[in-house]
Amino acid sequence: MRNASPFRRTITLEALNALSRGTAMEPLGIVFTDIGADYLRGTMPVDARTRQPYGLLHGGASALLAETLGSTAGGLCVDEGQGVVGIEINANHLAGVRQGLVTGTARPLHVGRSTQVWEIRIEDERGRLACISRLTLAVIPLPG
Repeated sequence: MRNASPFRRTITLEALNALSRGTAMEPLGIVFTDIGADYLRGTMPVDARTRQPYGLLHGGASALLAETLGSTAGGLCVDEGQGVVGIEINANHLAGVRQGLVTGTARPLHVGRSTQVWEIRIEDERGRLACISRLTLAVIPLPG
């Protein structure tokens, strides 16, 4: 990855979090917490909303956090009039998390004109890697 930021659009954390209202992110408690030169970070609680029946963080909740962070970051890397949509995601669940807060960090592996690839690392409160995900996005024209 080159040293320059891939982000073409500037947005505040407050504006990003406002976009989550009325979406899947709101009931799961996902909050954007940091925007860096080449990353976007957010958190999600591990509680009754995000656990599977065995008391562990649900893999689907981890995938939703990963896609939320990667897609949102990807949208900041395209020109006005363009958007991104997920076309493939994988997630390797490496450690179980039963409680607390997980933090996901999305960083670009490839930002092209027609596709993007993002790596999303999800860690528990001790910094232990719980999930590693790779998201492929297609860059599309927005209607209108």
